[in-house]
Amino acid sequence: MESNLRVVLTTALAPIAWGANYYVIRHTLPADSPLWGSALRALPAALVLLLVARRLPRGAWWWRSAVLGTLTVGGFFLLVYLAAQMLPSSVAASIMAASPLVLAGFAWLLASERPTARVLAGAVVGILGVLLVVAAGSGAVSGWGIAASASAMAMSSFGFVLAKRWSDDTPVVASTAWQMLFGGVLLTVVAAVAEGAPPALDAKGVAGAAFVSLIGTALAFVVWYDGLRRLSAGTVGVIGLLNPVTGVLLGALVAGEHLTTWQLLGIALVLGGIVVGQQRSGAKARRAAAERARAREPERVAA
Repeated sequence: MESNLRVVLTTALAPIAWGANYYVIRHTLPADSPLWGSALRALPAALVLLLVARRLPRGAWWWRSAVLGTLTVGGFFLLVYLAAQMLPSSVAASIMAASPLVLAGFAWLLASERPTARVLAGAVVGILGVLLVVAAGSGAVSGWGIAASASAMAMSSFGFVLAKRWSDDTPVVASTAWQMLFGGVLLTVVAAVAEGAPPALDAKGVAGAAFVSLIGTALAFVVWYDGLRRLSAGTVGVIGLLNPVTGVLLGALVAGEHLTTWQLLGIALVLGGIVVGQQRSGAKARRAAAERARAREPERVAA
């Protein structure tokens, strides 16, 4: 149980960092260069992780990394960047609240991982909390921004479940580095063609880019994928509800946004949903992990 709790707490670092990304991107990086902003997030993270992993893809991981890099890095980062520039931090982060249900649905279809009643209950409670946070929020809401955020949520959920389905004994740092590299190179090429030279960054922009790339991307994706390997996709998705909570709290602490009573209640519901959604016995968790490993065995042999 203690080990399971440690994994949950470590995984929680990812949505906290992603929630912070919305604020950092919106307030430190240029709004008129979304492709370069996304490339500057992915490529440095990939290079740092490659230095740590010190290995290149082999066999099926070449095409798997390309697919995952397109879904969870190339398209996802661009859509998140656009959403962060067009929506208030709290709203942009809160659109991702549906991800527990979407992630659990993809996991059921692609990984034969049926969501438990506890996970579904935690997701529903958490989503209700997010709705309170969003309804009480302030700021202009762009329809295109909502579309970008919702598309990012669906694309990333699909990619995360594929990564879970394809996980093997490859170190998580290495597999994360490979997809970051594919996605980062794709974004860099498209950015150079569509936007020309990269934007000039002042000291504030450099600091923001460093945070988004190293903390909000390299570290966040490694702990997230590690959590997906050790926990059910639905459980990890519910933990992801810390994303909007972080966005709202940063808006209050850093930007001076006022938190209403309804927002505080919403945050409490989100935290309660996370607690409900991640509780399961260590024995059940180990049995589920063993079943997933057995289900992937024929695919590993074929690869």
